Amino acid sequence: MAINFDKALGVHEQALVIRAKRAEVLANNLANTDTPNFKARDIDFQKALQQAFSNQSSGLKRTHTAHLDSQLGSEIPGLSYRIPMQPDTGDGNSVDAQVEQTKFAENAMQYQASLRFLDSKFKGLQRAIKGE
Repeated sequence: MAINFDKALGVHEQALVIRAKRAEVLANNLANTDTPNFKARDIDFQKALQQAFSNQSSGLKRTHTAHLDSQLGSEIPGLSYRIPMQPDTGDGNSVDAQVEQTKFAENAMQYQASLRFLDSKFKGLQRAIKGE
């Protein structure tokens, strides 16, 4: 009987990809804290995860290594501008460093939680394969 990794790993595989993208977006916000007219962005995790699963079930899959990925050039799902909590400081920048640092730390903890869950899944699969 073959192991179906999509069913075995569940949502956590896609969650890791989305959390990694969100870390990039949040880090970009922090790097541009002092850039005039820079607008902070964030990824809506739930929306991105829903879109990832709807794309997965649509039947568009990369069946050969020479084929182009259907995600190339597309916008990151769930990516939008953050609504600032404080009025404009005059330079047009909407980044609040404290908010970004908090969101980054929260995202990092959720990423680690998904990694730990996947690690336990892989260990369980290894035990099942070995017959332990």
